[in-house]
Amino acid sequence: MNDITCPSCEKSFKLDEAGYADIVNQIRDREFEAELRERQQLFENEKKTAIELAELKISSEKDQIITRLNASLDQADKSKQHALSEAVRAIEKERDDLKHQYSQQELKSQLSEEALKKTYELQLRDRDEEIKRMQEMKARLSTKMIGETLEQHCETQFNLIRSTAFPNAYFEKDNDAKTGSKGDYIFKDLDESGTEIVSIMFEMKNEDDRTSNKNKNEDFLKELDKDRNEKGCEYAVLVSLLESDSELYNAGIVDVFHRYPKMYVIRPQFFIPIITLLRNAALNALKYKAELALIKAQSIDVTKFESELDAFKTAFGRNYELASKHFQTAIAEIDKSIDHLQKTKDALLGTDRNLRLANDKAQEVTIKKLTRGNSTMKEKFAQLTRDPE
Repeated sequence: MNDITCPSCEKSFKLDEAGYADIVNQIRDREFEAELRERQQLFENEKKTAIELAELKISSEKDQIITRLNASLDQADKSKQHALSEAVRAIEKERDDLKHQYSQQELKSQLSEEALKKTYELQLRDRDEEIKRMQEMKARLSTKMIGETLEQHCETQFNLIRSTAFPNAYFEKDNDAKTGSKGDYIFKDLDESGTEIVSIMFEMKNEDDRTSNKNKNEDFLKELDKDRNEKGCEYAVLVSLLESDSELYNAGIVDVFHRYPKMYVIRPQFFIPIITLLRNAALNALKYKAELALIKAQSIDVTKFESELDAFKTAFGRNYELASKHFQTAIAEIDKSIDHLQKTKDALLGTDRNLRLANDKAQEVTIKKLTRGNSTMKEKFAQLTRDPE
């Protein structure tokens, strides 16, 4: 404990070390705060002074910058005016040059107009001659030759992919005219066992543009359906260049099932797609065709028996028909004989009746009746009676 005397009231009091230390700290804090406020005030004053100096500097630099910018703008305006003047002069010069060139070109055009005209006339004449030559060459082709050209196109297209896409198929001309008509080509595709996958009768039609009466696709459908049925093909396809302006036939593959079953009309570019489409569709039914072929193979004996039975029935029926015919003929002859005998009988009966009547009349004849009214004959008969021999 220490005795401490207050400097203000001069009173003494005791203070331990902790209290002493607390008082010392309070004194230090006050001094620190006073010093802090002093330095803060000093900082504020310096800050204010610095801001004022900076504002003065900025104001001065701003004026300088504005001055330099104005000078630059004046210089740029002068440069712009100069560039504009140069541009105007260049444009005017170019305009004058173009006018000069145009005058020169116009002069040249006038001088070469006749030469150009002759050149164009020669080109037009050459073009007309080429068109005429092509038309004459086309005119020399018959309708058959044009059709054959289309056939060759389709055959070539098929042969290009046959070995890879259709190794077991064939596409050949229909040369069988035993039925009276034939199509152009027949396509058939078989599986490994020889079962038919799909068959198509093809007809190719083109037309000479010079023909006055233009054919229509409809004109060939009936005959194509007939050829398909006679050759036993499942589908029929008309590859046609007829009706070239038709939106219907130009749109793609056209089915005409409403007229003829399983028949299509296509343009040449759809020749390979239609074969692929129909063949892929037929592959789905291939299993059923194979099963049907197996059933037919297993039923061959039954089929043979049925064939022999049908042959026996046919022969028996023929013999019965002939026997019946002969029997009916005999009956008819008997009826004719009976009718003839009946007529003979009736005639004989008529004769017998007439003979009886004649006999009756003969029995009624007497000399008296014969000599009645005849005196001469009466005398003769009387004399014969008196003088017998």
